Amino acid sequence: MAGAVLGVGSGVLVLQLLWGLALLLCLALSRASGRARVAVALVTLGAAILSAVLILFPREDESPAPAAAAAAEIVDTFFIGRFVLLAVMSLVVLGCIFLLLIHHLMEPVHAKPLHSS
Repeated sequence: MAGAVLGVGSGVLVLQLLWGLALLLCLALSRASGRARVAVALVTLGAAILSAVLILFPREDESPAPAAAAAAEIVDTFFIGRFVLLAVMSLVVLGCIFLLLIHHLMEPVHAKPLHSS
């Protein structure tokens, strides 16, 4: 694997850098007030779209050379485990969004007590 750093390719490092920067930007924007706070959703959406583009449109050819295909067959043995992990992570994200709605966006506004004279 050409260009591998710590056992992973350059595409994984680009995705990690993208989501790391998106997380830092979201943390910085969450401290803002007013309309800038809404930009957190746009940053997350932009990072997700850019990740999808990077994953769905790879730069290298997906089909291996004919001579190399006959020599070795690659089998994904962790296919089911990866999808179970994806399902669990999706449920965690949905739970976090639900808790965000309950505890942050729908925070109750309590009435001030009346002063009696």
